Amino acid sequence: MLIGEVAARTGISARMLRHYDGIGLVSPSERTAGGYRRYSDDDVLRLFRVEALRALGLDLPEVAEALEGPAAAPDQVLERLAALTRERIQHQLQLLHLLERVSGAGLDDNADALDIIGLLHGLPSDEPPASGPTTPPAPPTVAAPATSRAPVPEESAPEKRDPNAAGALDWALARIGDRAVPLLKASLESPDVAQRRKAAVTLEKIGTARALAALAGALADSDTVVRSRAALIRGRRGDLDAVPALVDLIVHGTDDVEAIELLVGLAASPQAASEIIGMISERIPGADADARGRLTGALAEMEKPAS
Repeated sequence: MLIGEVAARTGISARMLRHYDGIGLVSPSERTAGGYRRYSDDDVLRLFRVEALRALGLDLPEVAEALEGPAAAPDQVLERLAALTRERIQHQLQLLHLLERVSGAGLDDNADALDIIGLLHGLPSDEPPASGPTTPPAPPTVAAPATSRAPVPEESAPEKRDPNAAGALDWALARIGDRAVPLLKASLESPDVAQRRKAAVTLEKIGTARALAALAGALADSDTVVRSRAALIRGRRGDLDAVPALVDLIVHGTDDVEAIELLVGLAASPQAASEIIGMISERIPGADADARGRLTGALAEMEKPAS
């Protein structure tokens, strides 16, 4: 299969597939008669293992390490995915019970809104589930082999989201809407980093102009996760003041694929392109090898004479 076919069948963007190829995670190993690279059956199976391990909570460096161990064998991955899915279903039943109750009685105060938001972020609620235990068990993890790689600082790890909660999340946030924004905006001022992160993620999901404006105001937050969400929002709006934070994302390897896409879009005018290329170039000498690769890749994506 060609890269476009794989992207269409899996929902993984072609840019992300090229990123996997660039870092040696999943590379198409065959070629067509015309010289185009093509994914073999073994390549597709490896892509499945990569995406399954990411769904189980591993980041890309951990996935690369785990792929070489027995825990990443297809049967082991399928078993863990099945266990994780059962746990998510139990959690969703608890969330569904609360949503049905609120839907019938109406959302009249912030208490219900907070309970729903808490459940959407994996927190236990006082609401009993439709069946089974009140608090869902922790998701299973796949241990990566021991490595000398330095651990990623806690604040640089983006919060992982449960894709199975997407439908309920959309329903709940559409119902709450802008009524939750003042509460969440206030949470962005909290000294508790975890509270600020949850507020940022929820504001992004609400997605109204008011919610995104509140999140965009957090560009100077001391936490990398909150700051990155604000930078991406500002970048999508075309705000050039997001450029330094977007370059930081490339350096740290967090949301770097989208950050590069946004910088390419922001570099439409010659003046903006010059400033962006200059900021990227200034970071290369002091960056580590992986970051230099990402930064030079960003320059290549600009396709400008200066880059």
